Amino acid sequence: MERVEETRQWALLSYRIPREPSQPRIAVWRKLERLGVARLGDGLIALPAGDRTREQLDWVAEEVVDNGGTAMIWIASPGDVAQEQAVIDGLRTARAGEYRAVIEQATAVPADEAERIRLVRRLRGELRRITDRDYFPPAEREAARITVQQLAEQDITVGERA
Repeated sequence: MERVEETRQWALLSYRIPREPSQPRIAVWRKLERLGVARLGDGLIALPAGDRTREQLDWVAEEVVDNGGTAMIWIASPGDVAQEQAVIDGLRTARAGEYRAVIEQATAVPADEAERIRLVRRLRGELRRITDRDYFPPAEREAARITVQQLAEQDITVGERA
């Protein structure tokens, strides 16, 4: 395997948490999902290294240890560009699916204006949450933003006519 110096740094969290009680394990899993991690193996996740991601992983590691588990954080580089690209592609594909779900919801326009306004608020919140964990933005990101914006403008147009 060829070592390539142009790869970026990644923060890795290696963790093990007891199966029982299951609530702490589920809570950690949900937090990692909200962070948009790449799962490299059983109990091994990765995020692009940075102050923000390192701090987030520190919090998760602390929670694992507080619940009787073990956790270690490493800063590492992939063995080669292809390995790194596979991780990036996986993260990008996951976010693209989330953006497509937003687009689908934004195109199913409710007939009621108040319901449409609630939908716009909810979808804007969802876009913020996805964007927070979107380290390698896919094309769907901009399409989702535009689709939600168009739905919001439709609300304004309907409100102006009333």
